[in-house]
Amino acid sequence: MATVTVEEAQTRLAEIIDRLAPGEEVVLTRGGTPVAAIRATPPREAPRLGTLKGTVLAVAADFDAIPDGFEEYLR
Repeated sequence: MATVTVEEAQTRLAEIIDRLAPGEEVVLTRGGTPVAAIRATPPREAPRLGTLKGTVLAVAADFDAIPDGFEEYLR
């Protein structure tokens, strides 16, 4: 875990962020005391399509029918 002063981070923030590996952290210090941290987030995985295929077994015949008592909401 690297440490950087707040003043240095203000002048080199883009460079500090670019050098971070996913999950790595840099602690910002002021007067030798830790005050904040910058952590690189890991890249998100793309969603895998088709993972729920076959899980819906059947759709009711009246799936799109209007339930009794809801007719007034259709106006």
